Amino acid sequence: MGQAPSTSYLCRRDIFNTDRFGYGDADFSDDSIGGGRDCTADIPDECLAGIFQFLSAVDRKSCSTVCRRWLRVDGENRQRLSLNAKVNLVDFVPSLFSRFDSVTKLALRCDRKSTSISDDALILISLRCRNLLRLKLRGCREVTEIGMAGVARNCKNLKKLSCGSCAFGAKGVYALVNNSTVLEEISIKRLRGVDNVNDNDGAELVPLHVTFSSLKSICLKELVNGHCFAPLIIGSKKLQTLKLIRCLGDWDMTLETVGKLNSGLVEVHLEKVQVSDAGLFGVSKCSKLESLHLVKTPECSDVGLCEVTERCKMLKKLHIDGWRTNRIGDCGLMSVAKHCPNLQELVLIAMYPTSMSLAALVSSCQGLERFALCGICTVGDTEVEGIAAKCGALRKLCIKGCPVSNAGIAAFASGCPNLVKLKVRKCRRVTGEVVEWLREKRSSLVFSIDYSEVEALDGSGSDVGAQESSLAFPPMDTTQVSMADDTPSTSNSTNSNSRFSMFRTKFGFFAGRNFVPCAFRRWANIDDMSGTSFQ
Repeated sequence: MGQAPSTSYLCRRDIFNTDRFGYGDADFSDDSIGGGRDCTADIPDECLAGIFQFLSAVDRKSCSTVCRRWLRVDGENRQRLSLNAKVNLVDFVPSLFSRFDSVTKLALRCDRKSTSISDDALILISLRCRNLLRLKLRGCREVTEIGMAGVARNCKNLKKLSCGSCAFGAKGVYALVNNSTVLEEISIKRLRGVDNVNDNDGAELVPLHVTFSSLKSICLKELVNGHCFAPLIIGSKKLQTLKLIRCLGDWDMTLETVGKLNSGLVEVHLEKVQVSDAGLFGVSKCSKLESLHLVKTPECSDVGLCEVTERCKMLKKLHIDGWRTNRIGDCGLMSVAKHCPNLQELVLIAMYPTSMSLAALVSSCQGLERFALCGICTVGDTEVEGIAAKCGALRKLCIKGCPVSNAGIAAFASGCPNLVKLKVRKCRRVTGEVVEWLREKRSSLVFSIDYSEVEALDGSGSDVGAQESSLAFPPMDTTQVSMADDTPSTSNSTNSNSRFSMFRTKFGFFAGRNFVPCAFRRWANIDDMSGTSFQ
């Protein structure tokens, strides 16, 4: 219609016009480039395999379809493989592992709605992967102890087992452990059929006096009857890492026995388990302990923590989530400051320490590199300024849900000279002004500050105050009650409104407050505090 060509059309025409680059009628066909020769043929297979190692899984699959040589090199050097462990996988096992014959790390996953592979398929896979070092099973509900025993017999070099949402129970775990000589690490999560260990036909599979000499790490997570693995924990004489996370039952006796028989534990992680000071007394006998996590263990108190710190002089990492119980406070932290001078990482969540214990920690632990304070209503600007003045080795600091303002954060402009990263979350008194000012003062410092209007988790958001028995209610909002009474109503509802007004006047602190969302919000915030990381 007489209009000029669009700009995008001109750009595309100029781009594909080779004459303007001086190429003329150049031939860009594959035969003209390199004379029809594969330029990658001169690359050795070892170099090509090294290049494949830097590619993602999607790119590596695409490269394997380029030519037969790349397909062969990719298959011969693929060490990590993840498969959908549905029942029909057994038909593809021979062809799959004829191509991938060097797999050392294998993951088999099956979703809930599908039928998983059985013992025959797992044994067939183990026969094809004799060099397997790590095995991960997820949702393999059709696998029994027979298949696990077959894996142990065929994969003599297996060092790590991770299983979750499987149904072979304790019998399957012990069937593999009893036949493995080099197994070092085992992780069990949501294992079904754990209670079948008490059946008569499976009692002989549970060793009560057997030493598992090779196991170094045991992780039990979300088990209903995790005590079935107490013999496994006690019998592992070389155990260095023990993690008990959300497992039902009383674990004091197990920890006491471990402390008597194995003093070489290096890391202990206890999260939402029934453990008291008696269990911590057993942990305290592990003189080589370097890392201790006490996450939401309400029965642990200052007495148990003091016993651990007095005996475990090599402690370097300490994580404590008090869960607002106020059973671990100044007494325990003062013991940490006195007996743990080598402490490098300290995380305090949902506790009530005072300035006295915090000052002792930052003064005595001069090698502290990572420090996190989350949901602590007693930490203000004064305490933060003390950290900035005395923690010379501090590299990473996280402050979340504390009543800290811009004045406290501004202290890091000159304090903590080795500080690399500063993370501030859910501190509503911290604004963006201090962030810009700090960036001008310390350009090398990495900031991760959330200064949006978020309800901070402090002492006012908890049912428990500085003392265990204290409980404070909000003041009566008489203005809100009177405004509600002035609302026009019909004659039929006058009596009901008056009764309702009397009720609201008498219980004024309930006015305009929905306790169910507040409670869920508080629990969610407290649980979120445990997700603190220094990354």
